[in-house]
Amino acid sequence: MFSRHPQWRYALLSLFCGFCNFVEPSNAQSSNAQWSVMSTRQLPVEAVNAAATPAVATPGPYYRVQTEETWNETETALIICDVWDSHHCVNAVRRVHEIAPRINAMANSLRERGAIIIHAPSDCMKFYEGATARERAKEVKRAANVPKDLDRWCDRIPSEEIASYPVDQSDGGEDDDLVEHVQWAKTLESLGRNPRLPWKQQIATIQIDQEQDYVTDVGSEVWNILEARGIKQVLICGVHTNMCVLGRPFGLRQLTQNGKRAFLVKDLTDTMYNPAQWPFVNHFSGTDLVLDHIERHVCSTVTSDTFLRAQATATGGDPDFLKPARFSKDRRPHLAIFIADDEYQTEKTVPLLVARHLQNQLKVSFLFKGKHSEPQIQGMNTLEQADALLLSVRRNPLEADDLQQVRMFLRSGKPLIGIRTASHAFSLRNGKVIPGFEQWHDFDQVAFGGSYRNHHANELATSVRTADTNVPFFQSKGSLYRFVDLQPGTKVSLFGKVAGEPEEPVAWTFVRSDSGKSFYTSLGHPSDFEEAPFVSLLVNACLQACGVEPVSPEEIAMQRQRYDSGSGKQR
Repeated sequence: MFSRHPQWRYALLSLFCGFCNFVEPSNAQSSNAQWSVMSTRQLPVEAVNAAATPAVATPGPYYRVQTEETWNETETALIICDVWDSHHCVNAVRRVHEIAPRINAMANSLRERGAIIIHAPSDCMKFYEGATARERAKEVKRAANVPKDLDRWCDRIPSEEIASYPVDQSDGGEDDDLVEHVQWAKTLESLGRNPRLPWKQQIATIQIDQEQDYVTDVGSEVWNILEARGIKQVLICGVHTNMCVLGRPFGLRQLTQNGKRAFLVKDLTDTMYNPAQWPFVNHFSGTDLVLDHIERHVCSTVTSDTFLRAQATATGGDPDFLKPARFSKDRRPHLAIFIADDEYQTEKTVPLLVARHLQNQLKVSFLFKGKHSEPQIQGMNTLEQADALLLSVRRNPLEADDLQQVRMFLRSGKPLIGIRTASHAFSLRNGKVIPGFEQWHDFDQVAFGGSYRNHHANELATSVRTADTNVPFFQSKGSLYRFVDLQPGTKVSLFGKVAGEPEEPVAWTFVRSDSGKSFYTSLGHPSDFEEAPFVSLLVNACLQACGVEPVSPEEIAMQRQRYDSGSGKQR
């Protein structure tokens, strides 16, 4: 299918005229209050078939559930995992230097309120031998319920059995420039350190309170401390998420499978992931994929601003503490994707397109409607942080506050992309609206300059052509939508036609009354996602909406082949 109608490749360049110059990426602030902890977990939209093994790794659909609860300070512990003073990967060292000051600030804040701090720099206990904090950990009485095999590395727990591993880290995950990596190894040798195992202690930026803290890398010692102190929730931060943070004897897997309420501080961690490995995405996108895996199959996550906000507000301290941390080199624009479509399977087709083609350059957040018995959409405040929004929603009224989030997004002038049923996203054809929910009947006109009027018969194939050059685009198996009198400010780029009927516009750009720019296409039938022209159309619409240069059809085809031929591996 990817070889037909080669002319479309040249015509495609003209389809996005005017769909550029979008807003710069932004960081939004979290709204968590002191000790009112908001944790995040991802749940499957549908029941997962453990026996099904897809040929291609298909992400989702999962929807985020945020839970707010109040924690007792003295029943909380923070484990700082493997934040060493050096590493064989120089980029990993640089990222540790970025997060270490904030880890120290969080540890100080927690300690002041009565939480306990456990420093766990593995393989470094010789350095701390005789130190008060190390001896304190060793002297804690052995708990009667220490789990069997706790002191072993853990590669997987039962809740992960249904999941494909999200990245290939079998090469060790180093993402250094090769020349610089060699130079770094020579630097380590000159310092008298083993270039493969250069760490000797925890990084000095993170202070150890010898009067209160614990130092250990032994899983059973950590367990003893948690039991002796009556700890009910355990926070873990540090590195590396996909290796030590997950797998150590005191890591997320062992704690979770043995009954502890573990929470990953997801903005104070980093992965060992090399973008040259599957799924061939940006390093920070690789980290996001690992975080998704953890939220779905291991434990909940929190962000550090939850515990730093009150301190920063009260003392006039670092304003960055009012929002989650972000690495300085993570400059990815943020695309939010809102899917609530019960007819065209975009909960399957869009995440796969994103996994293949968009996560390399964008930070992507999905908003899925939950199960049918849960009509609410969780996490709509994600729109406040997003730089652009892709909408695939069909006749789905929203709660008043959630619909207001969409209105505010449009008023901000940020770019909007709509596919297929987005033209009638928030209005019912018939039936009553659930109390507390609202419709938006003229959304099509306001957001896309459209005027949806039903569609032609499903059995009629749609021939699509470019508007300016009259080049055949492809043949769609989806029904052709009818539109009447597009508004001023629209520019049609594609037309569609069925036998015996007039042409209809099927793709256009629109300058909204709020001055924001929108792109809409009535294409998006499941089979369209197997057509190279449509994939290029949607991929480049998303990229350009986020201010990223478009990619060629050849690059898209190559990336699809690479993605489909790989898989995640731990070792």
